[in-house]
Amino acid sequence: MDAVLEVSELTKRFGEVVANDRVGVRVRPGEIVGLLGHNGAGKTTLVSQIVGLLAPDAGTIRVAGVDAVAQPGQARRSVALQAQGQAPLDGLTPRSAIEFAGRLRGLSPRDARAGAVRLAEELDIGEWLDRRAMPDGGGISGGVRRLTAFAMAAVAPTPVVVLDEPTNDVDAARRRLMWQAVRRLGERGSGVLLVTHNVVESERVVDELVLLDRGRVVASGTPASLHGDSSELRLELTLHPDGTDPSEADAVPFAVVRRVRAGRRALLTIDAGNAERAVGWAASLRTADTVESYSLTPATLEDAYLALTSPDADLEASDV
Repeated sequence: MDAVLEVSELTKRFGEVVANDRVGVRVRPGEIVGLLGHNGAGKTTLVSQIVGLLAPDAGTIRVAGVDAVAQPGQARRSVALQAQGQAPLDGLTPRSAIEFAGRLRGLSPRDARAGAVRLAEELDIGEWLDRRAMPDGGGISGGVRRLTAFAMAAVAPTPVVVLDEPTNDVDAARRRLMWQAVRRLGERGSGVLLVTHNVVESERVVDELVLLDRGRVVASGTPASLHGDSSELRLELTLHPDGTDPSEADAVPFAVVRRVRAGRRALLTIDAGNAERAVGWAASLRTADTVESYSLTPATLEDAYLALTSPDADLEASDV
């Protein structure tokens, strides 16, 4: 099946900083591809090139068969974008903003109105549908503004939908509704590029993942393929503020597949056969007040993601 979005060897520099380093991404019709990366990984720079706001220094972008570098205006007509920042809704109601977006995408007035109502129901924002957004941030909350921006991108069918951190500011209940709506975009045939740093939630909805770190693609594949060995467990130690990290010592009494430090958390991936020894060791650390708490759970995609994108990934996660 031909891709509706194909990015190949894309490179973008800002002076000495290489924001995108030979990045490749492919999205097929009906497929949801997650682009995961920390803040500053180069995700939004990539999106800006896809929609024609920036020109790449090298590489190619094809959107619905159109060369987006040579013909950015034509390519942009095949892309619906929810940008990372809040949409400029001041003075508008969610209803009028969604209908206006639909009309711009070629919907009839009737279909635009019906689409606004349908999405308001799907996202549970009906009570704010006719409330006007005010310049001082009043009228509707940041979360409702974010959901409105998503609805503006989703109201009319397009070959490609790009969602840049769509769930920012959205409460937990409506985030779940939004993820369901994202899945429906794929089911209706759009290719979706989902840009996010929320590994846990996005894993449930995407078909493929591309992990971006410091401008480079460090891994790609299905969530299952990136997850790693299903027999692995994660031992998580919560450290005291400014406390020592006992997992850095050579005295860990079992083999560690990989180790990642994330703030006050030390995340140790271990084989299931070492579970009893790991719990005993962690319990002794807690009794001695060396750590605040510990937990042992099945390893997740987040573990592989953190290992691949940690500053010491080449040293600590060479086996991933």
